[in-house]
This record gives sequence, C-alpha cells and structure tokens, in this order.
Amino acid sequence: MTTVTRNVIAVLCALALVGFASVVSAGAPTPKADPDALQILKGMTDYLGGLESFSMHTENSYEDVLDTGQKIQYDFASSVVIQRPDKLRAERMDGDVSQSLVYDGETLSVYEGSKGFFAVISAPDNLDDALSFSRDALDLVPPAGDMVYTNAYELLTAGVTSGFVVGKAVIGGVSCTQLAFTTPVVDWQVWVADGGKPLPVKYVLTTRDDPAQPQFIALISNWNTDPMIPDGLFDLKVPATATEIEFVRIDVESVD
Repeated sequence: MTTVTRNVIAVLCALALVGFASVVSAGAPTPKADPDALQILKGMTDYLGGLESFSMHTENSYEDVLDTGQKIQYDFASSVVIQRPDKLRAERMDGDVSQSLVYDGETLSVYEGSKGFFAVISAPDNLDDALSFSRDALDLVPPAGDMVYTNAYELLTAGVTSGFVVGKAVIGGVSCTQLAFTTPVVDWQVWVADGGKPLPVKYVLTTRDDPAQPQFIALISNWNTDPMIPDGLFDLKVPATATEIEFVRIDVESVD
C-alpha cells in the first residue's frame, strides 16, 4: 500500500457538503448576536440533532482565487445520508468525477472512482467523535459538517461576534428566514425553512481572512427526515482494480 502526498489526499477528500465545519472558531461559545437570530438557529440545530436519520441533496459553488486575483467559480453536486449514532454516506458528483465517503461506526473510507484510489482508517465509534477525528487528524471536513454534531449550536456560535435576522425569502419555493453571522475568520449566512421543519435550505460562507474573500454557496434540497435506508448502504464497495492508499495524518509527525 503506497502513501501519497497530502495534496492528493485533499483531492480525494474534497467532499464538503455544507461547509458548517469551516465556521468553527477557537474559544468558548460566547455569541454576541440578536436573540431572535440565535433562537431560529438553535431551533434548526435542535431539530436536526433530534432526527435519527435524514438525507439531502445539494448544489454547490465555490471560488478559487488565482495568483492574479481573478476568481474562478466551480460547481459540484452532493448527496448525503445520515443514520445516528454512527453512520454516514456521502457522494460528490463533479462532471466525470465521482467521490464517496463512508463512515460505518468503525472505519472512515474515501473512494475516488475517477482515479481508482481508496483509503480506509479506523475511526471512533460515534458520529460526533468521528467527525472531530476526521477534521483534526485527517484535515477532512465530512459532508454535513457541524450540523450533524449533537452540540451543533455551540459549535456554530463559538466565536460569533455579531448576528441578526436579515428577513424573509423564498428559496426553491420554500419560505424561509435568512440569518447572517460574523466571526473573525468568516461571515456566514443560512436560510432556515419556516414552519414545523426548520431545515437549512441555503448556506453562504465568505472567507474574511483572505483579501479576495472567496465564497462557498450551497443550495440544499430533497430533504427526507425519515429515509428508507437499504441494507449495505454504509459499506464501501470498491472495484478489485482499485488501489489502496493511506490517509496522511496531520496529527502525527512524519518520519523521514
């Protein structure tokens, strides 16, 4: 089994779905925001946190800033299925590129179908700890990010310096409330569906610590809060011709 560079691993692991994990800032959760905005956000995270399983689809755009300062926008689609307390499967579709990420309660696996690579590593036995492990040890932000955590509200509000309700909007035919928050590193907005199912339907992340302020945008649709999950969905099946590689651990010093 060969070891590849961190750049190759980054390509294999480019499966960010909503990007909420990028919002997390250092420090204790001390939100300085409009109480109405915080209440709506907490209603969203509490609702998601109470779901035993769910699935969704996203259409995503992100900006890459060239050395010249020019921004280039890229698009990809993703789908994700979550089954608590210890299952996740995500797929990314980007033209001819097909990528899969699977967490089965014991291992975390990534398969890059277009390149024929896959990697498998032992992971903690619950989704919260597995998400933290993937980010801290592998530099991998799995799809759904922080909103899958049981303490999602605390993570999302950590480091928030301001937040407010922008107003009402209609996204994809869904009536929702737009919220905007700021941290020292990023600005982020989320559109939360009105009514009995306060689900996120759009998300925008703007990087503040880059002068070009690139954005990540996700439109979230096809929510299913009680999906039929077939047997074997959380088993990663790869062709016999696929090449196994190793994750690069960023929490372990390399030995020359």
